[in-house]
Amino acid sequence: MKSTIRLALVAAVVLIASAAVFLTAADSKSVPSGDLTAHEWGTFTSVAGEDGSAVDWDALGCKDDLPAFVNDFGYRGFKGRLTGTVRMETPVIYLYSPKEIDAHVKVTFPQGLITEWYPRAEYEVRQTNGAAGSARKLPANLNGIDTSLRTLTGAIGWRNIHVQPHATHTLPRESGSSRYYAARETDSASLTVDGQHEKFLFYRGVGRFPVPLSVRVSNEGTAHVENRGDATVPVVIYFENRGGRLGYRKADFVKGTVTLDPPRLLDSFSQLRHDLETALIGQGLFPKEASAMVETWKDSWFEEGARLIYIVPSRSIDSILPLEITPRPLKTARVFVGRIELVTPETLRSVERAISSNDRVTLDRYGRFLDPILKRIESGSSRNSSQTQQLRKALEDRRCG
Repeated sequence: MKSTIRLALVAAVVLIASAAVFLTAADSKSVPSGDLTAHEWGTFTSVAGEDGSAVDWDALGCKDDLPAFVNDFGYRGFKGRLTGTVRMETPVIYLYSPKEIDAHVKVTFPQGLITEWYPRAEYEVRQTNGAAGSARKLPANLNGIDTSLRTLTGAIGWRNIHVQPHATHTLPRESGSSRYYAARETDSASLTVDGQHEKFLFYRGVGRFPVPLSVRVSNEGTAHVENRGDATVPVVIYFENRGGRLGYRKADFVKGTVTLDPPRLLDSFSQLRHDLETALIGQGLFPKEASAMVETWKDSWFEEGARLIYIVPSRSIDSILPLEITPRPLKTARVFVGRIELVTPETLRSVERAISSNDRVTLDRYGRFLDPILKRIESGSSRNSSQTQQLRKALEDRRCG
C-alpha cells in the first residue's frame, strides 16, 4: 500500500513538473522578462523624385563598406541590381540584462530582402505567387529572386543568443577602417551566437515600401515637406553641404505639411550633432547609443549635397520591420532615422558642370545617387543624343563591375 502511494506521489510530481515546463515554453513569448531590455537603431535611405515620392535607385549599391566577416550570400556588388526604393542601412539590436540569459530574435521584412547580417543567423526569403497570395520559400542565394522586391518577404533570425553582460570576448576586427565598428561603443551586453561574438545583432537590406515623408524642392531651394502617414514625425532636418560649408533647418512634430527655407551655410557640425543626438535620446536611445549611431553615419549623412533627415515614427518601424524577441523584453526602443536624398537645383547645376568638365572627383561625391540625378537632368533638358550618351557613360562607369 505504501509503495502504491509512493509511486502515485512520484507520478504526480513528474506530471506537475512536466506541465510547468510546458507552460513555461508556451508562455515564453507572452510573459515579459524584467531581465531583458532591447534597443535598436537603423537608417532608411531613399531618393525623392520630382513629385516628392521615393523613386527607384541603385539601393544596393556597389560600395563595400563592411568587414569581410559579415555574411552576405553574394548580395554585395549584385550585378542584377535590385530595384528597390529604400536602402535599410545598418540596423543594430542591442540587448541588456543584469544576468546571463538566452534569447531568440527574429526580424521580418515584407517587401524587402535582408542582404547582410552578423553573427550567423537563420536566413529566409519567401516569394508570393498569384492572386491567392501563396508563398514559396526561395533558396538562400540569388536564384529566383524578384529583383523588383514587390513579391518578396525577407526574414532573419538568431536562435540561442547567449546574452552575457559581464563577458569580455575578443570581437572580430580587420585592419582596414569601417563604419561597422563604431556601433560597439556602448554598454550593451556581449552576445554569443553559434560561436561568434559581437556587441549587437547586425543586419541590412533593400526594400520597396512608402516612406512617411515626401519632399519637393523649389527652384529657390525651399523644401516643401508632406507627412503622408498617420503618425506624427518627431523631427525633420533639412540639411545641405556645399564644399564643406553646411547649414540646416529643423522642424518638430510634423503632422501635415511644413515648408523649410533653404539652409544658410553658416552652421557647425558640432551643433548639428548635438541636436540630432538629443532627438535620438528623446526617442528612447541611451546617450552612448545615440553617439554611436551618429558616429557611424556622420560621413554619409553630412556629405556633399542636400537631404532631409528625419526620425521615423515608431509605429511605422513596427509595420515595416516586425520584430519578435523571446523572452519578451520589459522595455524595447526602436529608433530609425530616415534619409531622403534631394535633387536640388544646385545639385543639378553641380553635376552638369562636373560632366561638362569631366570632373570625376565631383561626380564621385554623389556616388550611388548619380543615377536619379542624371535622370532628372535628362528629363528637364534639350540635350542632343551625344550629350545624353555622355551622361549615361558617366553613370555606367560608376556601377558595379
